[in-house]
Amino acid sequence: MAANPLDHAKQAVRTQVWDSLTAADAVHDASVHGRIPHFKGAEEAAARLAGLPDWGRADFVKAVPDKAQFPVRVRALEQRKTVYMAVPKLATLEPFYLLDPATLTVPPAEAATSRTAAAIAPTVEVDALRPLDLIVLGSVAVNRDGARIGKGAGYSDIEFALLTEAGLVTPTTLVVTTVHALQVTKTPIPTSEHDVSVDLIVTPDQTFVCPNPHRPSGIHWPDLTAEKIAAIPALAARHIA
Repeated sequence: MAANPLDHAKQAVRTQVWDSLTAADAVHDASVHGRIPHFKGAEEAAARLAGLPDWGRADFVKAVPDKAQFPVRVRALEQRKTVYMAVPKLATLEPFYLLDPATLTVPPAEAATSRTAAAIAPTVEVDALRPLDLIVLGSVAVNRDGARIGKGAGYSDIEFALLTEAGLVTPTTLVVTTVHALQVTKTPIPTSEHDVSVDLIVTPDQTFVCPNPHRPSGIHWPDLTAEKIAAIPALAARHIA
């Protein structure tokens, strides 16, 4: 992680939340530090999300591969929604797995795991995705105004930027995160231009609607190092173009 004040401030929030979750025995992870927390109650949060009208209207869902959002991916596939899931570190020119319920050869609860998706799902280029109705993000911390931070790698924000530039994130695309209540922090979360905010926060017991969430208009190249661009083929292709 780069040694700058913004990154240090974000890391302080992460550490605070990781410590709180650990102290409360609120996660399944042996060590939650450095991870998107696999929080206890993820099934209940997924059920709450699935009960929302916006979920019912969604046909095309982009979901993170984290364990905390596994129940969300399963429900989406069970309800015949098409799910796109990122290839680890966006390391291929076709950086998304396509999980199409109509063509799955295994049950949704198997297909929704990262390992099985990597084995059975075709990968697709960004431009091959359908416009997204719902984007599900994993978070380490989020606050009531919608600002969120992940574990620090920045891939969710890069995915969002790529999808936005491709015209796949529309004004009606809903951005949500499922988290434990302890991850909803009152501590200010510092953000930059490329950071994606969420429209909804869903915990096992509550749903929060976030006012005026920030959405990047596309890729903010000044925030990306040459090394990061080179490591993500889909990003490098657009940079050259």
